[in-house]
Amino acid sequence: MKNINFTAKQMARLLLQIKAIKLNNEQPFTWASGKKSPIYCDNRVTLSYPEIRTFIREQFVAKINEEFSEVDVIAGVATGAIAQGVLVAQELGKPFVYVRSKAKDHGLTNQIEGELKSGQSVIVIEDLISTGQSSLAAVDALREKGAIVKGLVAIFTYGLDASINAFKEKEVRMDTICDYDTLLEEAKEENYVAEENLLSLNNWRNNPDKWSKDRGGL
Repeated sequence: MKNINFTAKQMARLLLQIKAIKLNNEQPFTWASGKKSPIYCDNRVTLSYPEIRTFIREQFVAKINEEFSEVDVIAGVATGAIAQGVLVAQELGKPFVYVRSKAKDHGLTNQIEGELKSGQSVIVIEDLISTGQSSLAAVDALREKGAIVKGLVAIFTYGLDASINAFKEKEVRMDTICDYDTLLEEAKEENYVAEENLLSLNNWRNNPDKWSKDRGGL
């Protein structure tokens, strides 16, 4: 457990240092959904830092080897997890596919790009878990093709109840390198956020819809 906590803290520190995660109570971010949030996460920034993307790849590979039995294929969720998924698949010597949010409306109209056979076992790579809906849509697409989804691993999760419940309902095992609680702990220790703002950040996670509406969001 100590190693897991240390790894999560290290990941949080790195994400904060390169501003892949930004915290701002006074000027909340607007998500694509129209909801307001005091946190914004763009883990694609990590790809610009060789040492950090190597760290992420190593942690993904370790989790897959330790927590899951043998898998046939690595699947990345488009677009944020495609590059990370390729790195993991390369390290493990496994085939790679990626899953679009929806099927293309031209050409071969694929939703899953790459070769995937019915009955193959799959681990899904994701960069971020918010509500979990886009991640689970990818799982649904893989299952519809006959894949056996053994689980999903992600860089970071907000830890929202909506995502936890959604993964349970779909019976999908989910594991992450870092989580919201660890991030706040690290942000406090490293003075990335004032202590008086921690209550607001926790209130958002406990009830993001109310937090957003109170600040003019959807």
